[in-house]
Amino acid sequence: MIRVAVTEQRHHEAGGTTAELYDPSTGTFSVTGSPNVGRVQHTATLLPSGEVPIAGGAEGTAYTASAELYNPATGTFTLTGRIHTSRGEHAATLMNTGEVLIAGGLTYIGPGYQILTSAEVYNPSAGKFTVTGSMSQFRESQVATLLTSGEVLEASGYPTITAELYNPSTGKFRFTASLNVERDQGAAIVLLPDGVVLVTGGNLLRDGKPYFTNRAELYH
Repeated sequence: MIRVAVTEQRHHEAGGTTAELYDPSTGTFSVTGSPNVGRVQHTATLLPSGEVPIAGGAEGTAYTASAELYNPATGTFTLTGRIHTSRGEHAATLMNTGEVLIAGGLTYIGPGYQILTSAEVYNPSAGKFTVTGSMSQFRESQVATLLTSGEVLEASGYPTITAELYNPSTGKFRFTASLNVERDQGAAIVLLPDGVVLVTGGNLLRDGKPYFTNRAELYH
């Protein structure tokens, strides 16, 4: 599995009920096995094993709690444990423990949508999701990344400029410095070699209109 994911550097993308593999050495896509559930606004996270858990997202007009695991060795998707709260537009981050932190996002609780503070952790060995501490601020479409300290930074997202750190040892979030610019859909985040985090772009809605930003900032 690691040979496919790392040596050949293939990336896995899933959407709808079809999936394809991109091979950068040839610049081509090839069809692989199909997901069991058609979904959008989900997350996909590459594990050290080379497998890829696909979690949550919108299935039709509702958010789903289903999750599945893509195996590059067989080219197949297998349903795995369900998340405790149906959600989409959330963040998923691989931690040093080999587990995946799922945080925030959007769900539908009649008669309307609700932005979440809840978080859970996926254990690939057990194939299960476990509820962990909640964020102090509800947020969706935020950016998130693993820091060199082993903590996970959850930054901005709709409707806030605040940021929080998740400590996997305690299972708790705590506020850290806020961003200078509110960002949600389309923002990008990357951990630089020196341990500093770069956050760029993004857009937000004001009075039903999208506003895009070209501003970037660093988190130390």
